[in-house]
Amino acid sequence: MDERERLERDLSRNVGRCIGDFELIGEGDRVMVCLSGGKDSYAMMHLLDALRRRSPVRFELLAVHLDQGHPGYDGTPLEGWLRERGFDYRIVREDTYSIVKEKVPEESTYCSLCSRLRRGILYNVAQDLGCTKIALGHHRDDALETLMLNLMFTGSLKAMPPKLVSDDQRNTVIRPLLYCAEPSIARFAELERFPILPCDLCGSQDNLMRKQVKRMLAEMEAHAPKAKESMLAAIGNVRATHLLDRELYAKLGLAVASDGDEKTPRTAIGMDGARRLPIIDAG
Repeated sequence: MDERERLERDLSRNVGRCIGDFELIGEGDRVMVCLSGGKDSYAMMHLLDALRRRSPVRFELLAVHLDQGHPGYDGTPLEGWLRERGFDYRIVREDTYSIVKEKVPEESTYCSLCSRLRRGILYNVAQDLGCTKIALGHHRDDALETLMLNLMFTGSLKAMPPKLVSDDQRNTVIRPLLYCAEPSIARFAELERFPILPCDLCGSQDNLMRKQVKRMLAEMEAHAPKAKESMLAAIGNVRATHLLDRELYAKLGLAVASDGDEKTPRTAIGMDGARRLPIIDAG
């Protein structure tokens, strides 16, 4: 087995496990795969198609790419890749770039408004095309960065949900790559030679807080090589009695933690089902 085959096997297992753990795809689903032209969405499309071919659960895939009107944009390589692979796809063209440039000052980051506009368009497209699920290409590292951003700047303990329902209840969003590490996806994309499209809007901004958090996590992992692996396990291994959310205490009817809970080492179970680093609760 060569490197590409090994990476595809491991990534496919993680995608399949995530889908199974959270029931992301069911019989008869029509899944709109949001294809941005980046490495993550290409990998997601490739892996979901491979799983679809051998899955006993019957579901459809529809790739949707949004042309947001960026200067110099050329989606020809992406469309050629979709045609060559025989995928069903749609190219949607909406000039959100002009709106973002008009509304957001040059010194500010574009991500918030850009993502809101993009999300609204994709939600409507999913309804128009009869899609029951919307697949986004967020991976493990995206989830951990979101966790850190919320801890540091919003005072909340949350990462990214594997499945969520939109506020208007019309759309269900799934994230099948959440168990997949970004370096593995990046290497797989390189070996597959996916025709990556550059992002000339937010991707070129250096003051994004997410980029700073990404660097922080990389530095952390340089000192503790299993840090990201352990953090991923942690968000799937929550002990509510050891948090300070009074509303959660009431909702779950939690009992007060015992002294034994404080002192007994445990072994975390990772999202892949493997036993991980021993956990000792601080007391």
